[in-house]
Amino acid sequence: MKSIYSFTVDLVEEVDEKTKEKRKNKETGKQEEVEVTKKVKKKVPHEIILKEPGRRQLEDADMEYSIEISRCVKKGILTKAMLAKKYSDTGGILTEKDAQRLIDLYGELAELEREASALGIKVGDKVPEKSNEKSKEIHGTLALTRRDIVNLESSYQSLFNHTADIKAQNRVILWYIVNLGYVKKEGDKEPRQIFEGGTFEEKVDHYYNQDEKGDELFKVTHPKLAALVSYWYFSASPTKEEFDNLISEIGTK
Repeated sequence: MKSIYSFTVDLVEEVDEKTKEKRKNKETGKQEEVEVTKKVKKKVPHEIILKEPGRRQLEDADMEYSIEISRCVKKGILTKAMLAKKYSDTGGILTEKDAQRLIDLYGELAELEREASALGIKVGDKVPEKSNEKSKEIHGTLALTRRDIVNLESSYQSLFNHTADIKAQNRVILWYIVNLGYVKKEGDKEPRQIFEGGTFEEKVDHYYNQDEKGDELFKVTHPKLAALVSYWYFSASPTKEEFDNLISEIGTK
């Protein structure tokens, strides 16, 4: 299995442990060494794997984003571009200059994403070394444009927190968490998905059930998985070192 990143957590579990004990043989009266199995609690290593998505999964995630955007707009929730245009026209929290800059950036991002889609570049993809200059240029410009948008929006964070885009992004990040999160316990031959289910909705149900019942695996892995997926989703080809630093920062909180 190809992975974006993996890390290990130790969970205390009750396991069978075989030991040798000396016991008196009732028939002979002699002390004999016998093997006994006892239930003991010990730390068991669990490897948490963030699987690298295939082309089909990337397309499914993109579709989920579009569906959530459409659902939100139908409910009257504005997109970031719609909100920026509204404040550009009427004034408000956003300055006219910032509002227009955001509108321009959203337009640039939409055009870049169309070009990227035509070239087969997807979110999280690494551009192969042999890619043509056009692909590399679009990939780099996409990352810079997203960064500029995030930097500008951060000044008006409370304003954009409840837009259709944010809700759709959160939905996609959840999609990646429940579909790409795997665990391999010490002794297992193959990793298994952390969140079970045949469909996205079934996996989401399992996700919330694990959260509500205080499942230990969920508690220790969810903050890290959420941070890793978010960082991967918004970054351009993050390195292992960057992921290592992120996990280290979470571990110190």
